[in-house]
Amino acid sequence: MFQMSNEEFEGAVQEAIDGIPARFMDALDNVAIMVQDEPDPSQRDAVGTSAHGELLGLYEGVSLPERAEGYELDAPDVITIFKGPHERTFQSRHEIVEQVRKTVIHEIGHYFGLDDERLHEMGY
Repeated sequence: MFQMSNEEFEGAVQEAIDGIPARFMDALDNVAIMVQDEPDPSQRDAVGTSAHGELLGLYEGVSLPERAEGYELDAPDVITIFKGPHERTFQSRHEIVEQVRKTVIHEIGHYFGLDDERLHEMGY
């Protein structure tokens, strides 16, 4: 297990966000991207786990294709990237940073309406 400081992990998440093309980031509307140490029980129950047996990230909200006419933006949609599962699953800083990038892309993909199957086909 490789451990990163909170600052290092948050930096990896920010680096991943900075690497998303501007046209996609500009299209994100009312979405917060957060870092959390571990998923809480309700988050774990909502989606299960990844192929690694850990929940690496989670999108909670209404995807663009599912939004009805007149969709009201009250609370933001939330993308959460989980630090502990990344550290337990990957063995080096490089592996964690690369997986954080993939996880951020994967969860943003859910915002745009892509399902897990399609995202996995794309390598995310």
